[in-house]
Amino acid sequence: MLRPLVSADFANPAVLLAGEVDYSMYAFFRDRLMAAPSSGLVVIELSTLGGDPEVARMMGEDIRFNSEMSPERRLVFLGKAAIYSAGATFMSFFARQNRYLTRGTRLMIHERKLAAQVTLDGPLTTVVASLKAKLHEIEHSVKIQNEGFQNLISGSSVTMEELLPKATENWYIEANDAVSMGLVEGVI
Repeated sequence: MLRPLVSADFANPAVLLAGEVDYSMYAFFRDRLMAAPSSGLVVIELSTLGGDPEVARMMGEDIRFNSEMSPERRLVFLGKAAIYSAGATFMSFFARQNRYLTRGTRLMIHERKLAAQVTLDGPLTTVVASLKAKLHEIEHSVKIQNEGFQNLISGSSVTMEELLPKATENWYIEANDAVSMGLVEGVI
């Protein structure tokens, strides 16, 4: 059983991230994570209005992998001010008991977005193949999205049936509500 953390545990985060979740953030994150202590508490602090969900998944996979490879190291998430979209995706890779938010922080969960144009030009069989390829891309993106949602709500009182309709409309959750729902361990 992991001990609950208190404010003093968050005094010197090993990794401080703010801004758009993108490849620049990923490179900085990797450098700081590799430089962090190899045992004990390692706090990763984030504030973001969102960004690239695939970059968030890459960062999350690094958390998952490092947690498995170094069980003597406790990787903890601290969300500050705004944890929107890709930030919530990243947070979902931390064990629920290792997720914390600062007072007044808001989570925002939404479905992945897609902006695409499909141009139909060519022989009919080629056109059908192009349409099927785009449909497969969308179907797999929905699967990936829902896997992330499932990671986020695992161990909480939130169900997929509750989350999915709210995610279509940008679901904002205040820090204390996130605790009462079991999405995070505590508010600092």
